[in-house]
Amino acid sequence: MTVGRFTGMVLVVLLVPCAGTAQTLDPDMAKQVDKVFAKWDRTDSPGCALGVYRNGQVVYKRGYGMEDLNEDVHITPGTVFHVASMSKQFTAAAIVLLAQQGKLSLDDDVRKYIPELPDFGQKITIRNLVHHTSGLRDQWNLLGPQVGGTRKI
Repeated sequence: MTVGRFTGMVLVVLLVPCAGTAQTLDPDMAKQVDKVFAKWDRTDSPGCALGVYRNGQVVYKRGYGMEDLNEDVHITPGTVFHVASMSKQFTAAAIVLLAQQGKLSLDDDVRKYIPELPDFGQKITIRNLVHHTSGLRDQWNLLGPQVGGTRKI
């Protein structure tokens, strides 16, 4: 494979049921987790970064595979991935679950949860964000109008 930087890797997070106050994962369980990701833990393969949490604390973290094949850069638990659109469906699913549990409404103003968001003169709802109908500009579209360090928006 001659691919350079991988920008579409997924950060995998497993939630482990609460079981005591241990701050590390049982070695046998860690071996089982590693076995799941073994086929990506190679120097010729993209992979992932993984974190296992218990009671809100990281109990196991590991990187598998390569971040950059050309530069021989291995993935570590600290590798930052630009997940972009890959995370949208997971975010939308989580929002729907919260709405079903009555913890939020799809018609809530997003400023209820992000008060630092400027008032653009009209209500922007969670539903607008999920359906991409908020009217907010895409971050990548905002980078294009820059000429000589001056934004033309």
